[in-house]
Amino acid sequence: MLARENIDRLMGLNGNVRTTEGDKVGSIGTFYTDDDTGEPTWVTVKTGLFGSSESFIPLQEATVDGDDVVVPYSKDHIKDAPRVAEDGHLDPGEESRLYNHYQLDGGTGFSGQDDYATRDTSTTRDTETVRDTGNTRDMGTTRDSGTTRDDDGAMTRSEERLNVGKESQATGRARLRKYITTENVTTTVPVQREEVRVEREPITDGNSGDAMSGPELTESEHEVTLHEERPVVDKETVPVERVRLEKDTVTDEVQVDEEVRKERIETEGTGTGEARR
Repeated sequence: MLARENIDRLMGLNGNVRTTEGDKVGSIGTFYTDDDTGEPTWVTVKTGLFGSSESFIPLQEATVDGDDVVVPYSKDHIKDAPRVAEDGHLDPGEESRLYNHYQLDGGTGFSGQDDYATRDTSTTRDTETVRDTGNTRDMGTTRDSGTTRDDDGAMTRSEERLNVGKESQATGRARLRKYITTENVTTTVPVQREEVRVEREPITDGNSGDAMSGPELTESEHEVTLHEERPVVDKETVPVERVRLEKDTVTDEVQVDEEVRKERIETEGTGTGEARR
């Protein structure tokens, strides 16, 4: 059985209930303490789709592992436990049904603890008085293996309904990454260069003066400088485009397949044949 200090530490930690085989049953719901001793004796676990229902589990042989409670019962056994209204208190009839399911000895009544608050409900045979509100409600029904039989002799048939919700979860990450590649660029550039061309002109009346102005016979040289253009390469960095990641919402159809339980009612000895609903 868990000690009181374990319960105080586990409250509000969002821990889970696990089996000794390591299977997760569900998240921790409410701890119930004994009315006489104040020791924690029961814990509820949230099961079903999105924790829509809770099952009671005894803490007699339970242990603590980190933020989790480990119990020596299978996941199916826990989910098949009798459903009990979570009104903060277990009456003797509810205790007996739960003890029979887990094959344990009976107790004397338990009060529930949820988020460090204790809800205490005193119960008599025909009326239930809620101390924190002062209201009295008629409790003229008894529980019989999950089926309620009222004073008028009618039997209530119940069934489970499937409530499907949605939750958002991360499925992946996308990022932009920029890296550098090298490629060859070939282009043609026109360039100019100077070449020497020899021109000869005959002596005429127009240029005879220049031709006869020097000495008659001499040796001389005349030099001409040639020029040419050569390509000059320069590189600059310029922006060419902008890239960003955008998210689009796509709607898919997902089929949910889950088992639900229904109560059936048969009639016997009515004289009109057996009927089943």
